[in-house]
This record gives sequence, C-alpha cells and structure tokens, in this order.
Amino acid sequence: MDMSAAGSKNLSLFALIMIGLGSIFGSGWLFGAGQAAQVAGPAALVAWVIGAVFIGMIAMSYAEVGAAYPLPGAMARFGSITHGPVLGFVSGWAVWIAIASLIPIESIAGTQYMSSWDFGWAQGLVSDGSLTASGMAMALFLTFALWFACYWSVALLARANTILTLVKFAIPVLAVAALIASGFHPDNFTAHGGFAPNGWSAVLTAVTTSGVVFAFNGFQAVVNLGGAARNAGRAIPLALVGALTLGLVIYLALQVAFLGSVPPEKLAEAGGWHGINFASPFADLAKLLMLHWVVTLLQFGAFISPCGANIGNVASASYLAQNLAETGFFPRKIAEVHPRYGTARPAMWLNLGFSVLLLLTIGHSWEALASVISAAMVVSYLIGPIAVGVLRRTKPDLPRPFRLPAASVLCPLTFAFAACALYWSKWPNTGKVTLLVMVSVPIAALVLRRRGDRNLARQFAAAWWMIGFLLWLSVLSALGSTEFGGHGVLPDGVDVALVGISALAFYFWAVRAGVQAHREGLTDPDPVPAPTHEPDPEAPVMPGQRSQEHEPVPS
Repeated sequence: MDMSAAGSKNLSLFALIMIGLGSIFGSGWLFGAGQAAQVAGPAALVAWVIGAVFIGMIAMSYAEVGAAYPLPGAMARFGSITHGPVLGFVSGWAVWIAIASLIPIESIAGTQYMSSWDFGWAQGLVSDGSLTASGMAMALFLTFALWFACYWSVALLARANTILTLVKFAIPVLAVAALIASGFHPDNFTAHGGFAPNGWSAVLTAVTTSGVVFAFNGFQAVVNLGGAARNAGRAIPLALVGALTLGLVIYLALQVAFLGSVPPEKLAEAGGWHGINFASPFADLAKLLMLHWVVTLLQFGAFISPCGANIGNVASASYLAQNLAETGFFPRKIAEVHPRYGTARPAMWLNLGFSVLLLLTIGHSWEALASVISAAMVVSYLIGPIAVGVLRRTKPDLPRPFRLPAASVLCPLTFAFAACALYWSKWPNTGKVTLLVMVSVPIAALVLRRRGDRNLARQFAAAWWMIGFLLWLSVLSALGSTEFGGHGVLPDGVDVALVGISALAFYFWAVRAGVQAHREGLTDPDPVPAPTHEPDPEAPVMPGQRSQEHEPVPS
C-alpha cells in the first residue's frame, strides 16, 4: 500500500477482516494444533485463548499508531518517530528479522507435508521430525520459486489473494468436520495425565513455542492496511477483533478435532501426548483414520496456505527493508524500486539471502524455526504500547482515527504481558533472539560514526532501555525455573512475577526516554501523507512508493 491508496479510503471493513484472516492462516494451522498438543496436552486449548488475548492487546496498541501513520512497513518506523534513530534501527531490525523469517518457514511447512505423499522420494524429505538433505533442497527450491514469482510482480500475485483466502478458509473447516465425524474420543481430554498432563507452565510455553503467537501474527496486515479503510477509527479495531475472533474459533476447532481424533491406542503406545510427534500432523492423523480424501485435501492445502501467506510476507519484508534503508541504516540502494514491476528488488535480494541463511542454519524443521521466530515476533511487538505512551505525551494533537481506551493502564500491562510471553519462549530461545537483536547495536554505532555524529552517548540515551531490557530478560531466563528452560536458580512463580514487575519499570523508563528524546530533537521527522490532489482509487498501487516527509509540529 502507498500513501495515495491510504488517501482514497476505499477499503471496506469486510475486505480488511479478510486481509487479516488470510494472513492469520498461513502454515500455523497445519502444525500448531499438533505441536501445542505435544507440549501442553488438551490444555493447549487454553494456550490458544491466551495467545488470542495477548495478540489482541498488542494489536490494539498498534491500531492507534498504525492509523495515525498509515505507512507501508510502518512497524519499522515507530521507534525512530518516538525515540530517534538508534532505537528506530534496533526495533526496526527486530521487526525485519521477525517478518523476513516467515518466508523460509512457509517453504519448510510445504516440504514437511510433502513427506506424507505416497512416493519414496517424498517420504525421504523428513527423518525423525527434521528435514533431510533432500528435504532441505526441496525447501530451498520452494523458497526460490515463490520469491521469483514475487520478484516479477507482487501485484500479479496479490490479485489471487481473495481466492487463496477463501480456499485456505475452506480446507481447515472441511478437515475439522471430517476428523470429528470419523470418530471422536472425549476420554482423550482427561486420560493420559489429565487435562494438563505437563503442568500449566507448559501451557504458557505453548503460547510462544508451539506456533500460537506465530499463527496470530497476521494481525499486522490489518494495522498496515487499516489507514486505507473507510472510517479507519472504526474499521481498524473492528477488523482486528473480527479477524482474531474468527481465527481463534477456527484454531480452537482444529485443536479440538486433533485432540479428539487421535486413536486412544496410539496415545497409549506413545506414552501420552508428549509422545505424539507427527511430521505432518493432520495429514498423518488422517492416514491413521483411513481418510484418504482428507489426506489429499491437506496436501493441497499445505501448498495453498503457505504460498498465500508468503505473498504478504515477501512484500512486507521488502517494505521493512526499504524503511531501514530510508532511515540510513541499510544501504540506500536497497530502497530502489523497479520502474516497471514496482517491486523493491534489492530489498528482495537481501531477504532471499537471509531466508537461505535461516534454512541452512536453524531451519531443520517447522517446529525449530517457529519457536525462534515466535520469540522474535514478541520482541517486535514491544514498541507498540510504548509508542502509544510516548506519542500521547509528545504529540497530543496528532490526528488519531482510533484511540486506545484506558491506554495509561492497558499499555504498561500489554508491555508486561509481552515480557512474560518472551520469557515463556524458554531458554535458550530468549538468548538466541537477544543475540540476533544485539547485532544491530554495533551496526547503529558504526553508521552514526560514518555520518559524522561523534556524540554517540546522546544518541544511545533513548535506546538503553531496550538493550537493558533484552539483556535483563535473558539473564532471568537463564536463571529461571526449569519449566521454562532455565537452570532453576529462581523458583517457579517467583521468576514470572519478577519478569512482570521489572517489565513495568522498563516500560516507564522507555516512555520517559522517548519524551526526553523528543525534547532534545532526536526523533525523526513525522512521515505523514500529503497528497497534492485527490488520488484516483482505480490507479495501480506501486509497492515502494513513498510519501513526502514533513517536520513534526512542536509540542
């Protein structure tokens, strides 16, 4: 979306809900129910509710700033608007990692479901839950194939998005009906260790490591496109609630169908839910139940869902890279847009290289990559509630099509919830994500030096809260209870309480740092739409097109 599109205000509420729902149904539904059941047992149902509430809180904070700044890839810009260039790059780097990582994981999803095909070569793609050498080659092939399709024209693939969304919606609904009709076992919800066989800490872990947060991450599409909706102040929150509610209903139905359809003898043989480890959860379960037409349907859906979701992933990751280039922390060439196809090809090359790197290092399975990506996503969410708190103080007159109610209470609580979700990601995932984000700190210092800014202490003053927060949380994670992967120095219960209380302190530090940065003139100019004429709603939208920037109004 460009700013001219935002000015036309021609996007309906239904269309915005469908955009959100289409983004929510990527590969998450193919694996989330199986992975969550293995981690939390039947209590995985609670994990989906917690995940939806958490993402709903995050989404509403982004709804306010997203409607105020309806820019493509805006999540990479909020940090620089509120705290200045250093935090802008650190937070933008975290968002870029989270979104660009979605490109290879969708290819891994398609590859793992291919292993359920009745061909010898296909069954050799996965071994013991991990991609083999041939499986890695297939995942690389799928990544390159979709990337090249988007390389020539994102707009061409986007025209097929509505059809793909309807198909993606229909396949899980049909799968749920077929699995429940084939034989439902209510005893599965209480036998083999009870409703929560691995304890309630496993439920919290499932929220971030089993694809729950990963699945609901599609809310970002509503925030990014909400500025183009008619009556955005009403459309954005309604679309967020509508997309997340429909998504939750379907994911709960999928989870119930999976839990109730696993044959009791299979559960007994596996020693409980922790032993149920399907490479292609729903397809393997349908095979056990001799539902061959469902297997075929799911194998088809394993391509449709990831490919449909990856259209948005490729475009979003390119927008984010362009934003980082425009702020000067990525090479300017990355922001260049092809004059004919309207695609940011240098940005796409960068994202392809990052995708291949992830595939070859930690992308040996959907589950392994999803746990790290989910933690990175939580880090990318941190700036939302803080941006609301800072902008309410520094720019009270900023036009806000949507205002978050009770923001003074909800924003710190949302930040604390995000901190807990990151802690629930378990050690060493928290350490891995912190390390990935910390790579941006020396890069930021180097870029500022090359710009001729010698007073790095002044520039970094507004970003120390983020650096300190991630390092502090990693220490707590390493020392925390064994239920969350730590070394058991901090007892269970005390660890989570310490995370939540300290997060509140970091939130108020972050808001104060943003207010101070604004007073010292460190924040970036306000990127606002300023069309010189009424845009034509029929005009084609060219990805990468940007608005003019103006100096912020002094507060």
